[in-house]
Amino acid sequence: MVLRGRMLCVLLTLWIGVAGTVETGTVSLSVQPQQQEEFVPVEELEPEDQLPAAPLLVAAYAFAWLAIFVYLWSIWRRLAHVERELGDLARRMAKR
Repeated sequence: MVLRGRMLCVLLTLWIGVAGTVETGTVSLSVQPQQQEEFVPVEELEPEDQLPAAPLLVAAYAFAWLAIFVYLWSIWRRLAHVERELGDLARRMAKR
């Protein structure tokens, strides 16, 4: 029960962090930028024009890694349960 509470706290913390990252990194879509006619090096661009999707990319990777860790944790728990059952079965069979 305590482990579920800890896991819920971790998930909630991660969700708040990802939501805050995504919210602060949004760009207003109502303002259309001017079309440029020639090549402009990345170093000369304004910071918000360099990688506008960075917060979404970070959020996607955070979600993917979180999903992987939760999946591996659930496999670990189920495997431990099966090992306990096999140990109990082996002890019962040895008594016969």
